[in-house]
Amino acid sequence: MSLYTAVATSSGRDQRAVSSDGQLDVKLGMQKELGGDGVGTNPEQLFAAGYAACFASAMRLVAKQQNVDAGDASVTAEVSLNANGQGGFTLAVTLRVELPDHLSGEAGRALLDATHQVCPYSNATRGNIPVELVVE
Repeated sequence: MSLYTAVATSSGRDQRAVSSDGQLDVKLGMQKELGGDGVGTNPEQLFAAGYAACFASAMRLVAKQQNVDAGDASVTAEVSLNANGQGGFTLAVTLRVELPDHLSGEAGRALLDATHQVCPYSNATRGNIPVELVVE
């Protein structure tokens, strides 16, 4: 059963992306590294923003369940676009998580590992693309 369905439409990575409710309306642009002018956001940036926000929210949920305070934590997602050697492309993700000092070491790693099992983006990407979790 679906809790929520997001709907967005685009006609290409150098066009626009618009959500059905109008809350998202962004100009997309081809990255300079791919031959574009670099003006506008790109799908990899949108994916990175979504994954970072989702993982951070899931981490707050897991921290609450574990009775730990992760209120000052932040997540930075790095999404890499890679050639697959067969004319197509793949993605790879590194999630860099800044945790409060009291969550250093094993407690922080346990929180990240548990979050990685809860986050919908992590569950969607597991087994499909590499995702590295880094505690900073």
